[in-house]
Amino acid sequence: MGYLFDAIVLGLLALLPLINPPTTVALFLALSQGLSQHEKNQQALRTAIYVFAIMAFTYYIGEFIMDVFNISIPGLRIAGGGILIIIGSRMLFPQPRQPSSSRESETAHANFAFIPLAMPSTAGPGTIAMIISSSASIKHNTNFPSWVLLTAPPLIFLFAALIVWGCLRSSELIMKATGESGIDAVSRLMGFLLVCMGVQFAINGSIEIIQTIINNNLPLLHSP
Repeated sequence: MGYLFDAIVLGLLALLPLINPPTTVALFLALSQGLSQHEKNQQALRTAIYVFAIMAFTYYIGEFIMDVFNISIPGLRIAGGGILIIIGSRMLFPQPRQPSSSRESETAHANFAFIPLAMPSTAGPGTIAMIISSSASIKHNTNFPSWVLLTAPPLIFLFAALIVWGCLRSSELIMKATGESGIDAVSRLMGFLLVCMGVQFAINGSIEIIQTIINNNLPLLHSP
């Protein structure tokens, strides 16, 4: 059980900066204005279900998508790193919010759980890119027993969805405790972490490409 616990903790540490619960809470509070507590709870539950479904779907078909479109792991890591850098930069330097019309607000109240809460606010392009790029490595990982590699991913996605659900359910308390300035500070900190992760993704992908080129050219260099 210790291996399973370690795998779940590592997975959550990688996902939490990407799913960014503080930003999702702030967006949820803005979109749920005028709704009853029962309606807010429904939207929170739907968002958590959608987040779990998106991450699980992405993980289990990631390698298939890469094979169909002939995408390499290094290429995906570089592209994913670029996405993370862009998203993190936007979180570090957020643009001023544009006021929405009353008609747009009424439409958003109909069902905002999938768009924009689940995607792209929570399980957005950065999360999807990281899950796809990590799926192949995780499935061939030798640091954990095979049963851990089978059971850990869905549990990681489940716990991540539960964290999102818990944050949204307690959004009013979080806002009262931290205030908008507190949520903004945490969001900027996570944005900085995302930029760092994106740069590291791009570095790792570039190193793998260079190593592949060197390994492919070694036989040519040693041939008579």
